[in-house]
Amino acid sequence: MSSIPASSFLLLAIILFCIGLYGALTKRNTVVVLISIELMLNAANINLVTFSKYGLTPNLTGHIFSLFVMAVAAAEAAVALAILIALYRNKPTILIDEMDDLKH
Repeated sequence: MSSIPASSFLLLAIILFCIGLYGALTKRNTVVVLISIELMLNAANINLVTFSKYGLTPNLTGHIFSLFVMAVAAAEAAVALAILIALYRNKPTILIDEMDDLKH
């Protein structure tokens, strides 16, 4: 077993999730919001792997779920960046507040 306690991993996940939540709720830049959402998904992955390793019956279930979360996060990032590029062509800004309509 590892010498690092599970509480250290959980504390790291809480800190990452809080930073991501703060960034997603307060920032105006669309790219920063996307990065903040990725931070929150990575915090969930840390929790999945931690509970998989330190749970009552250690197995690979959390690792497999974290791989699925990474695949969904990659697809989400690709779709979100494609939408952002399409919106940027109509209105040259990346600020969320100014993307309220699709007209010029």
